[in-house]
Amino acid sequence: FSRIDVLVNNAGVSMRAMLRDVDLKVLKTLMDVNFWGTVYCTKAALPHLLESRGTVAGVISIAGFSSLPARSGYSSSKFAVRGFLDALRIEHLKDGLNVLVFAPGYTSSNVRNAALTADGSKQGTTPLNEGRLMSAEEVALKLANAIKRRRNQVILTTLGKVTVFLRGLCPSLLDHMTYGYIAREGDVPKSDKNE
Repeated sequence: FSRIDVLVNNAGVSMRAMLRDVDLKVLKTLMDVNFWGTVYCTKAALPHLLESRGTVAGVISIAGFSSLPARSGYSSSKFAVRGFLDALRIEHLKDGLNVLVFAPGYTSSNVRNAALTADGSKQGTTPLNEGRLMSAEEVALKLANAIKRRRNQVILTTLGKVTVFLRGLCPSLLDHMTYGYIAREGDVPKSDKNE
């Protein structure tokens, strides 16, 4: 390649396990893929992106703004990516580099089926009606538009925007609302210790 104009960091692994039950290797895997994957790719592409005055985009998650139960490692990795990208944006504020934090919200994908359980095996199912969620193609078009417009942060869904707003305004209330929402979806695994 003669130049790099855009880097999209989109790799991601999720989890479905309570912290008290999870093998810590699962959290290491999440950080290696979600956070360190973003760091390594960004570091390698950065000289080229600075030269082209391009864009680094990181597809995070609303879980990178407000944590979810049974996803401590996933949320932590997405918070880390957001912090990394925010710092990168400020470091290069005067260099013409655009840095985008992109939080699509629930998207129809294989991420829930492939989510790691307490022992590191794949969950293999999804509790959500994937047909009701945004398609990956719709998300990709919105991401491309955000890159074209050189946005620095995009939260796509109304639920995501409300979540981020409430996290700053009433964090305790949001904790209870989040637990109730996830529990209704059937997406909070029961602890092995409580069965």
